[in-house]
Amino acid sequence: MPRHNSTSGEGLALVVPGIGNSGPGHWQTLWEQRHPGWQRVQQRDWDRPVCAEWLHGLDAAMARLSAPPVLIAHSMGCLLVAHWAQWASRPVRAALLVAVPDPDGPMFPPAAQGFQPVPAEPLRFPSLVVASSDDPFGSVAYARRCAADWGSDFVEAGTIGHINADSGLGDWPAGLVLLERLLKL
Repeated sequence: MPRHNSTSGEGLALVVPGIGNSGPGHWQTLWEQRHPGWQRVQQRDWDRPVCAEWLHGLDAAMARLSAPPVLIAHSMGCLLVAHWAQWASRPVRAALLVAVPDPDGPMFPPAAQGFQPVPAEPLRFPSLVVASSDDPFGSVAYARRCAADWGSDFVEAGTIGHINADSGLGDWPAGLVLLERLLKL
């Protein structure tokens, strides 16, 4: 299968938001607007995530795709991808996993259910975990441990909070560079 340059809009990508569905100023939304062929996972309830329900949302989105996508996950979407990869067999080109939250951490949303335990098995596709050194939802050490468990490459992106709209990243050009790096693995 020929490789496509995903950031040029030619490749297939599936955006996997976390709680709240990554609003209008979030880099995921801005990337998706630049690439109309990309798709977003839809969930019934973005504010009270139930892992089992979200798994079905992700799998349904995957079933509608014509080719293996790049999964572009943020926060709880990263945990979702890790859980989904344990039972699903649909092919994935690669996964960019940004700002993995710690379900045992004090900031993990109490409304979220079923995301523990976090799978510790290697993912069956290339992946890159990106963490911020001052993310209130998950430490660099936690993200590094997830990356090791999942067989993912790891990048510490500096002090950029939860790597979301509140971080003031706009369309996060550095993230696009990391996506390109992942696609060359």
